[in-house]
Amino acid sequence: MQLHRYGDWDPAEEYWGEPGDPLPAWAKPIVKRGPRPQFEIEQVLPGADPGECSDPIIDSNDLKDSGDLKGAYQILMDLCRADLRCLDAHAHLGNLFFHRSPAFAIRHYEAGVRIGELSLPPDFYGALPWGMVDNRPFLRCLHGYGLCLWRLERFKEAFAVCERMLWLNPSDNQGVRFDTEEVRLRRKWRPGR
Repeated sequence: MQLHRYGDWDPAEEYWGEPGDPLPAWAKPIVKRGPRPQFEIEQVLPGADPGECSDPIIDSNDLKDSGDLKGAYQILMDLCRADLRCLDAHAHLGNLFFHRSPAFAIRHYEAGVRIGELSLPPDFYGALPWGMVDNRPFLRCLHGYGLCLWRLERFKEAFAVCERMLWLNPSDNQGVRFDTEEVRLRRKWRPGR
């Protein structure tokens, strides 16, 4: 998958709270680093036709929501068989199993993370903003991976994932900042978090 650069991400243009509010502790190193390049990871979605409204991920989610987990699973596995680089299939496979078996779900999320990382150079320090839609599958995989690590009480690894997510997507559209302190303090994951 290709990594496309789109200018710079600048912390001066981010919303960090109301005027006069102190900068959150997690944001201080990000702001201190200053502007840095922002990128978008190419999204791979086999079988999707840009000219049509059909999207296999949406179809899978519709089946899941209607209670057809087997059908949802089949669509996602077919996507992985067609192209393992379909990160959204890995993320949604993890989502299918997240509540029943984090030990099983983590395999899907981690596969997506590891495949996505192949697009990033080893010394990657750029931003992958959520606002760039094609970054979302990778960020979903990373988020699910971190949550599973937390649920499995692998706190040190989970904390590292939280920090990485905040670095990659400082706008934190997934709400990782609310979990970071709980993970750092080694508090057990609870439903509804």
